[in-house]
Amino acid sequence: MLKINYFASVREQTGSSSENLELPAGVHTVGELANWLATRGPAWEILQSQTDVLVAVNQAVSPRSQTLGPDDEVAFFPPMTGG
Repeated sequence: MLKINYFASVREQTGSSSENLELPAGVHTVGELANWLATRGPAWEILQSQTDVLVAVNQAVSPRSQTLGPDDEVAFFPPMTGG
């Protein structure tokens, strides 16, 4: 079961903090997952933005080309600044 977490403004936009789902058929990468989730509606389309949303797989920041496994944990979150 794939665990997906949504943080900060991504959580606010989607209205969801987390969910568990089976890895959808035909979805093999983070980018494909983001595109699949975006089909839920306009609030979810933010997940497709590579500049507004970062992704971590199993707690490591990952590119959209990262391959997913059925038991991975995926997190979508906005870029952070520090100072």
